[in-house]
Amino acid sequence: MSTNRPLILITNDDSVFAPGLHLLIDYVKSMGDVIAIAPDAPHSGQSSAISVNKVLQINRHEDYNGAAIYSVNGTPVDCVKLGMHAVLDRRPDFILSGINHGSNSGNSIIYSGTMGAVLEGCMLGIPSIGYSFHSHDQSYNLEACREVVEKITSRVMEQGLPSDICLNVNIPKCSKVEGIKVTRAARGFWTEEYAEYVDPHGKPFYWLTGKFHNEEPDNPETDLYWTDRGYASVVPCRPDQSAVNEIGLISDLLG
Repeated sequence: MSTNRPLILITNDDSVFAPGLHLLIDYVKSMGDVIAIAPDAPHSGQSSAISVNKVLQINRHEDYNGAAIYSVNGTPVDCVKLGMHAVLDRRPDFILSGINHGSNSGNSIIYSGTMGAVLEGCMLGIPSIGYSFHSHDQSYNLEACREVVEKITSRVMEQGLPSDICLNVNIPKCSKVEGIKVTRAARGFWTEEYAEYVDPHGKPFYWLTGKFHNEEPDNPETDLYWTDRGYASVVPCRPDQSAVNEIGLISDLLG
């Protein structure tokens, strides 16, 4: 690897075999040296989970488009942490996660393995970006993501990000993106979260399902407002969830 070019670490939560990972490599390979370290199986919904009582292993795969490819039998955050400990010979200059198949708009960042890896990178002081496409169909053409990924990644590489800030980028399911909007996450909640079934022995079991209810569908300050209208949304995020403005109120409450 050249030490004159930025080192870009790419990961995801859809697995090392996901097409979105390979397309993300395609879109940024001209911007630096790329190494991909991703889970060996899908880990959606893992958030910032790490493997505690589990032996982790790293496997090398065939290079793709000039990028070295590794898999880890763990979570996206495991991939970042273990990759930096045992694979990379220098600290990455940037961390990119995705391209995820499925939305990470609204409050999905709380659950997202894609964004768990991004938040980990942010905590390490590395400029980090998560890219998600609003379709779970892994055969869907993601070419609409190219311009968004290239523009945002190149700007961040040129200008950097504020300290302790990372980006959650969501790209609508469409053939051409209308533009890019910087927003906040839409407020909402999940409904009908589990479907109930009965196994052959008559015992009930449950399967995660449901849909996100957007409480403010007409608010142009939010990510879902714009992705519903064909724009990519960019939400600046931070790992520190301390409600600093409420410290005084809670101090009075407990005083």
